[in-house]
Amino acid sequence: MDRKFRGISAVILIVGGLTLLSVDNQVSILNEIKFAGKLAVATRNSPTTYYEGPEGERGFEYDLVKRFADDLGVELEVTVPDSLDRLISMISNNEVHFAAAGLTITEARKQIMRFTTPYQHVTQQLIYRSKSGLARPRTITDLFNHEIEVVAGSSHAERLEDLKEKYPDLDWLENEELNSEELLDLVSENMLDYTVADSNEMAINRRYYPELRIAFNLSSKEPIAWAFPKSKDDTLFNAASIFIDNMKRNGEIERILERYYGHVMNFDYVGTRTYKNHINRRLPSYRELFEQAGKKNEIDWRLLAAMAYQESHWNPRAVSPTGVRGLMMLTQNTAKLMKINDRLDPAQSIDGGSRYIKRMINKIPEQIKEPDRIWMAMASYNVGYGHLEDARVITQIRGGNPNSWNDVKENLPLLSRKKWYQDTKHGYARGWEPVRYVENIRSYYDLLVWHTEGNERKVEPKAVAIDSPVL
Repeated sequence: MDRKFRGISAVILIVGGLTLLSVDNQVSILNEIKFAGKLAVATRNSPTTYYEGPEGERGFEYDLVKRFADDLGVELEVTVPDSLDRLISMISNNEVHFAAAGLTITEARKQIMRFTTPYQHVTQQLIYRSKSGLARPRTITDLFNHEIEVVAGSSHAERLEDLKEKYPDLDWLENEELNSEELLDLVSENMLDYTVADSNEMAINRRYYPELRIAFNLSSKEPIAWAFPKSKDDTLFNAASIFIDNMKRNGEIERILERYYGHVMNFDYVGTRTYKNHINRRLPSYRELFEQAGKKNEIDWRLLAAMAYQESHWNPRAVSPTGVRGLMMLTQNTAKLMKINDRLDPAQSIDGGSRYIKRMINKIPEQIKEPDRIWMAMASYNVGYGHLEDARVITQIRGGNPNSWNDVKENLPLLSRKKWYQDTKHGYARGWEPVRYVENIRSYYDLLVWHTEGNERKVEPKAVAIDSPVL
């Protein structure tokens, strides 16, 4: 994409009685964007930055830059170049206004571009595969004479260059074709000894690759920021910097990070291998039933399947000590309400459970939008709608947003504390349970989307998407 953002000279733009001329009689970049009504941003296709999921465009970087575009009152135009090197050249050549791509601030990059205030920090980590026949590397010297590949032009390559000054025998390859996630896949498949990944990439991808391990950190925490071309015109850069500062100050960045990373932090990685085995062995027997129920109720069938796995691990004869049973673990009252005769029959269980969650979704107030709507509906499925409403009231009392799942899930656990539940309409509840329930389902869903789309249609895995953890 070849675009020129400068060069409109001696043009007078009057908006609301204000003249939009800069001192040198050229329209500023910021006013040019407002006049054109479009903000052009480059990014990377990655679970940590930008991807297209079942609900449309998603990703931490996308959410953040979309908010900025909305604040400016313009449309967001996203471009995904085919390599990191190409992305960086687009910035330096003024082909886009800036990059929101999870770029680490490095000394080399600061020579060719400028960065806003950091909004996230990551740590570079050496990644290896357990049970690969190689012992866990513990120092740089353990990497000598082994295959190491990193993304060409990445901060990982820069870090290895720095280390080579002290360790001359350290060698690696820079891959110009694959991205970081694909290199992780090669390590997982035992086709590559080691790679380097940022801590946020590993936090999300280790669910998909339970064999991967972190050998050691290659860096301390490093800042991530938006990258701009170097220019004498500071109008857009300053507006973006102010936006980032405000988002950090009011807690919005932390909330967006929580949305994408919060539910992966406590996920049972040991159980991931078992789950992937069940996807291959158990799910095929019920997939068509989930697909039919999903189509009938306008719910992604994989979300229904993830719910069922959380409930029963796809065991149609599962029975709990409290009497709930079947694939969807229906209670007697729910089965009666949904007119289900045999809870142990997979078709009836999936049909009844799917119609019941749809009923919960419809019950959630209209002002609550997706994806918060579905998460609250699932919390209702687990703990009851009345308790969810009590938690929303507590959330509002405590200054949170009762329409945000991220805010409500912080307050659900308070339903087990007398100080809070004694004044609620529905009283005591084990509020941690619906939080764990929903967050586990979200992770199972992510893995199932990755499995079906990544393996069947060869597209990027969907991820959902806290300051990046050092793991």
